[in-house]
This record gives sequence, C-alpha cells and structure tokens, in this order.
Amino acid sequence: MSNLETNKAIVKRFNKEVIEQCNLDSFKELMDSDFINRTAPPNANNSDGMWNTFSNILKTALPDLTVEIYDQIAEGDKVTTRKAIIGTHTGIFMGIEPTGKQVKIDVIDIVRLKNGKYFEHWGINTLQTVLNELQKA
Repeated sequence: MSNLETNKAIVKRFNKEVIEQCNLDSFKELMDSDFINRTAPPNANNSDGMWNTFSNILKTALPDLTVEIYDQIAEGDKVTTRKAIIGTHTGIFMGIEPTGKQVKIDVIDIVRLKNGKYFEHWGINTLQTVLNELQKA
C-alpha cells in the first residue's frame, strides 16, 4: 500500500472507530499530542476539544450516528474527505430537545497526518443549517 493509501486508511479508520463508534482507545492511538484543529474556537482546538465534540455532543444527540465517506483525496501528508454524519436526533443537541428526526451533517475536512497520527485539521460543515432546521421542528 502506498503512503497516500495508508494515510487515507488512517482517516477512514478515524471516521469509523472514533466518530462513529466513539472508541477512546482508537482516538488516543490516532491523535498526535500536539494536534490542533485550525477551524475550532481557541478554547476547543486541541484533542480534548475534538473528543468532546464526538463523545459529548454528536454521540449524545445522535446515538445511532454513522459516517458515510463519499470521496477521499490524498496528497503529501494531507487527506481531504467529503462525508456525511448521519443519525437520529434522540438526545439533546446543542440545547435542542430531541425531535426524532433524521439528521445529515455534510462535511469536508482536511487532515494533516504526522507519523500516522492526526496532527492538524481544517473543516467546513453544514452543522448550523442542521441546527436551524431542528429548531423549527
């Protein structure tokens, strides 16, 4: 397997084991100690902030969530992924009471890997649009 294919496999594993399954051991194994999330607020841009997003926000609100990966492009030490986080809104989601609705958050993210671990992240998503729709429910 080429280095680019290995990097894509690491990102796929992160999406399945960490985001979808909320596996803390996998998270610790795949995160560099100096990780920084370039698109998160300064008080949540480290690995603790990322784990909090997955375990205390997404998984709590959408316990059945799955990650569907549509595309991955790798170049150098970066992997870009176009994906969706899909689940049923059965828990409180950023202050919004459960609606029972199916939720789909579209995401495009770029991950820079260092020694096979997440080192930097940039991303855009449709979370705000989803939250706006849920508030109307």
